[in-house]
Amino acid sequence: MSAPANDTCIEFDNVLAGYGEFMILNNLSFKAKRGKITLLLGPNGAGKSTVLKAIFGLTKMRSGAIKLDGENITGASAKDLLVKHGIAFVPQGRNLFGQLSVYENLELGGITLGMKTTHERIPEVLEFFPRVKERMHSLASSLSGGEQKQLEVGRALLLRPKVLLIDEPSIGLSPMVVADVFKLLRKLADQGTTVLMVEQNVKSALKMADEAIALESGRLVLHKRADELLADPNLERIFLGGAHAAPAPSAASTV
Repeated sequence: MSAPANDTCIEFDNVLAGYGEFMILNNLSFKAKRGKITLLLGPNGAGKSTVLKAIFGLTKMRSGAIKLDGENITGASAKDLLVKHGIAFVPQGRNLFGQLSVYENLELGGITLGMKTTHERIPEVLEFFPRVKERMHSLASSLSGGEQKQLEVGRALLLRPKVLLIDEPSIGLSPMVVADVFKLLRKLADQGTTVLMVEQNVKSALKMADEAIALESGRLVLHKRADELLADPNLERIFLGGAHAAPAPSAASTV
């Protein structure tokens, strides 16, 4: 299927979604551009992680639609989203098989590809992570927090995703490792991968992101270019939950 003429990759159209009867996203609408890094920010409980889970089919949708390159993917299974649509999800925390080796974790990450393709791609992925490559036969549980996060990202990259959803990649990592992860995400986006990221390390993330979306109570309250938001003197107030007080033109902007 040829790419659409416009540059929209992911689109939320009046999405109402949550857990059980409790709705987290309240008629949320926004667009994320293809081949760009879009940073989701806002106070705890704003709905940032729920956005990623909704895209990946892990959150109950009450109404609205989620589109990928103009195609409605609402209700698609995680398997279809991964295999058919090229969406990979790296959730918050550690999601590895600790008693398996680094190599075995990568093999499991590529299980939908078949072993032949997986084994061909593993060396390619490991080139992004020299330290993890050195520990290829070590148990995943023996890796440092930074190495484990790199392994998780590497496992997602095996699938050569066109969309990477990543939730709080910096948690528990040293500033140096965080910088390396951010550089990798920037490189992936520059090569055409669309990245949608939740990250509490706001200032550092804004420096390498293209666009920023602020949520409050599951609603869009601001959408600006990342560099513009980074220079905004009200950044701290916006992040802490006062984005609804931003001037109307900024709140309505969808760069």
